[in-house]
Amino acid sequence: MRMKVKQLSALAVSAGMALSLLSLPLSQAHAAATDAGASDGAMSKQELKAEKKAERKAHRAKKNAELSTLEKNGYNPAGNQSNYPQNLQNAQQKAAGQKPTNAPAVAP
Repeated sequence: MRMKVKQLSALAVSAGMALSLLSLPLSQAHAAATDAGASDGAMSKQELKAEKKAERKAHRAKKNAELSTLEKNGYNPAGNQSNYPQNLQNAQQKAAGQKPTNAPAVAP
């Protein structure tokens, strides 16, 4: 009986934490949208849509550049994932100009 109570309480705590983490980005997005709407009341829907599209494109370009840098330094996201976190960390260290630590063989 005690074990079930402990398991249920642990489940309730983790579920509560997950819900709070999920609601945080939503509240931040709402606050940002409210601030943007208050300061840019004259901005049309088309202008807002174009601004959001430009932000998405810039974010995508940044992520693609980061991935390209990692791939140039030996990381292959489609390759063997048996050493996944270490392969990624090694590529990040090489990109930063550091010598990789604990370097297993990187899949080609």
